[in-house]
Amino acid sequence: MTHEFVTNLVWFIPLPPVIAFALIVLFTNKSKVLSHTVAISAAFLSWLGAMIVFWNAIKVEHFAEEPFASSINWLPTGDTWLKIGVLIDPLSATVLFFVAWTVLMIFLYSVGYHNFGQPAGDHDHAGLPPHGATVTDDLGHKHTVLSIEPMYSRFFAFISLFAFGMLTLVVSDNILTLFVGWEIMGLCSYLLIGFWYGKESARNAAIKAFMTTRIGDVFMLLGIAFLYSVTGTLSFREIFTEEILHTLASVPSGVFGLSAAGLIGLLLFIGTVGKSAQFPLHVWLPDAMEGPTPVSAMIHAATMVSAGVYAVIRMFPIISLDEKTMTVVAFIGAFTALFAATIAVAQNDIKRVLAYSTISQLGFMIAALGIHAYVAAVFHLVTHAFFKALLFLGSGSVIHGMEHGVLHTGNHKVDPQDMFNMGGLRKKMPITFWTFLIGGFALSGFPIVTAGFWSKDEILADAFGHGHTLIFATLAFAAFLTAFYTMRQITLTFLGEPRTQEAEHAHETPWTMTAPLVVLSFFAVTYGWVGIPEHFPLLGGLVPNWFHEFVGSTLHEHPEALEFNIIPLLTSLVVALGGLGLGWLVYRNVNSPAEDKLQFSYSRTNTTSMRFTTSFSSSLPTGSRRMSSTSSWIKA
Repeated sequence: MTHEFVTNLVWFIPLPPVIAFALIVLFTNKSKVLSHTVAISAAFLSWLGAMIVFWNAIKVEHFAEEPFASSINWLPTGDTWLKIGVLIDPLSATVLFFVAWTVLMIFLYSVGYHNFGQPAGDHDHAGLPPHGATVTDDLGHKHTVLSIEPMYSRFFAFISLFAFGMLTLVVSDNILTLFVGWEIMGLCSYLLIGFWYGKESARNAAIKAFMTTRIGDVFMLLGIAFLYSVTGTLSFREIFTEEILHTLASVPSGVFGLSAAGLIGLLLFIGTVGKSAQFPLHVWLPDAMEGPTPVSAMIHAATMVSAGVYAVIRMFPIISLDEKTMTVVAFIGAFTALFAATIAVAQNDIKRVLAYSTISQLGFMIAALGIHAYVAAVFHLVTHAFFKALLFLGSGSVIHGMEHGVLHTGNHKVDPQDMFNMGGLRKKMPITFWTFLIGGFALSGFPIVTAGFWSKDEILADAFGHGHTLIFATLAFAAFLTAFYTMRQITLTFLGEPRTQEAEHAHETPWTMTAPLVVLSFFAVTYGWVGIPEHFPLLGGLVPNWFHEFVGSTLHEHPEALEFNIIPLLTSLVVALGGLGLGWLVYRNVNSPAEDKLQFSYSRTNTTSMRFTTSFSSSLPTGSRRMSSTSSWIKA
């Protein structure tokens, strides 16, 4: 294919999902079959276009110097024009690859998750999760089964618009249209987190997410305005020239002693702090669990929070010009990585563990960028997208199986998301178990065989190799906690024997849910192979370090590969295996929150016992699914 044809194709990649959104809203919303067919077909077309573009990108020699780029005049600005266009360079080609794959898998998964093919519920209402439907079998016996989502078509319309926002952001050649895609995702996150708007907790979570991310977006918009006032352009290729970068580095901003580049970088970074849920704007992300699980996967893996990190990576040539800004970035990232991991170790809701885990892993990427570990940050961004999407979809599969058990027993007081109500699910849900195990081990950085090991080890190696000892120690401890809470989650959910009748009657989910798990688990293992360091013992050089060469070429100065050092490697091995082993030892015989040493109650006298409890989200109406726990113990 010619260079011109592929460049023109890039323009069309974001279009199918937005067309699907319009078709569903205007024409097909009465038909569930047509709605999901339109949405999945659109996701497939965008995936196909992305794969064609990616394949052609990796075949071009010196692709960074000859990217797929095209622009048109958009708004007149006196004698000149503000141009908008598309740009696929090594960075955006790599990001486009994982976005296209994860979005397609999430669209397919959503069909099974929302119970397509099941009857309408007996008492279901739009704005509330399905409550189940009563059916009569051939023998005249009545059974309660899962019922189809009342707003099925509406869901596919919203995630199609969400996908359009992310694809627009990735292919944009300027920061203004990147910001347009950024804001479309902000709107969609509000609509999808509050999808079940009949629940007060969902409405509150949607508003919280929208308002919190808007704080960051205001600062980001200020940064964009300041950037335009200094440079007169918003195009990445024009900004990232040596002449303009030198100007940005030398012009003082008059604020905190920062250069213009430093202040612009800081303002843009605050936008990322909001979107990627870094401290102190992290508070919205755990509450985002109120949305359906495919939404959690979209927000936490494929799109929204990844967009925040992508924005920092994209603007890295500017942010890296001022060491004061880089210090702030490194501190925020390392601190967030550690403190979010400490919260995750005591969560009982299977999705909330993953929510705090996401905040922590994004901290790893931000910290890596703060210490100039550009390639390592991009590598972890991609591997994390695959294994975290896998884990969220896996958790949704577990909840789906547990809900079947709840309907079978009729005991709606049992929370299907509480891990202490599970146990033994490896026998009931084997595909979900093995794929979740792969995702969990990738998150933990299980040595050699998982992608998470290679990307996380590279961040630790960069921190150690460049003398950032405090960052290295902080991230290493956070990685240990990551392995610990991941094994805690796997042990409580899948190992041992069922702790409730509901877990006893759980069963495997339909193929539309398990097939995406298998595909994502493949990438959670194999994607690490493209980034094996050349100097790694035994394995180094067997497979070329394609990722470092390809993504590193995006920058004007190609980052040098680090010399091998045994200390970061041993640290990675100890924290991953030690955390996994300790997690299993501690939780293999724990059957209730009362036996969990990380949770405690406080007794004031022998006659009056006061238990401090907290509720992260309200209970749903009796009989509803995806119930949040009514209370959780104060975390130690």
